[in-house]
Amino acid sequence: MTLTRIRERRRESLYAVAFVLPATIGFVAFYLVPTVRGVWLSFTDYDLFSAGEFVGAENYAKIVDDHVFWNALLVTLEYVVVNIGLQTAVALLLAVLMQRLARSVVIRGILLVPYMVSGVVVALLWQWLLDYQIGIVNNALDFVGLPRQSFFGDPALAIVTVALINVWKSMGYTALLLFAGLQAIPRDVYEAAAIDGASEAKQFWRVSLPLLRPVLALVLIVSLIGSFQIFDTIAVTTKGGPVNATRVIYYYIYDLAFNRYDFGYASAIALVLFVILLGVTLVQLRLTRADKSDLA
Repeated sequence: MTLTRIRERRRESLYAVAFVLPATIGFVAFYLVPTVRGVWLSFTDYDLFSAGEFVGAENYAKIVDDHVFWNALLVTLEYVVVNIGLQTAVALLLAVLMQRLARSVVIRGILLVPYMVSGVVVALLWQWLLDYQIGIVNNALDFVGLPRQSFFGDPALAIVTVALINVWKSMGYTALLLFAGLQAIPRDVYEAAAIDGASEAKQFWRVSLPLLRPVLALVLIVSLIGSFQIFDTIAVTTKGGPVNATRVIYYYIYDLAFNRYDFGYASAIALVLFVILLGVTLVQLRLTRADKSDLA
């Protein structure tokens, strides 16, 4: 190897390091170090006002008898089911409509607008729209003779309302991901199905949906992780109420750490949540065979 070639390779290596270094520093500073520190804190009784002492697995043992934690986990699961189920169904419908009827860039941009808006702004907007006294939705219900609803004050409606708000916010982005997956399916596959006499409905169930599986699996995994991390909408609208009806696990961790200053116990719950998410994600990957494509 010539000296010139060696110098070129060294220069390329320096360029590579220069490009990777900022992201690496950010990852270490904002992800790796806090993660390691969080794992350590989960084995202590750190409360911000003292150095904290090592307590072993005491925080994890405490979780077993913590009824608020288990209620928060159930509320989170309820939110996840409603949010992912409706969001995926609506997004899939929108993606198919975009593919079949309208491929306008303007329409895609309009669908993406709610996703681009801050979650706090979205929560404030819907809090005003659904207000019991002055909200447009309740005034419309009153106008048509239906009873007003306390969307954020009724324990039976609160978590469903929060889920629907986030469905509205994220369905456009999810639809665009699914639309991109549909665009990757070769047209000759549909033409062959049409020649065999397959209707539009059969083409969707027998062609589009099976070939969309890897993208759909990715969407479900990303949506699942995001749903377990719901916080901003609840922090703005219900603050975990009424009667813990919307106290999801993420908000419970926040409440323990920054309202009660029990950072040790909050860190333990956060680590348990990480293990739950890791397990569910691996199960999803296995069930959906996300690493394999029928187009290959």
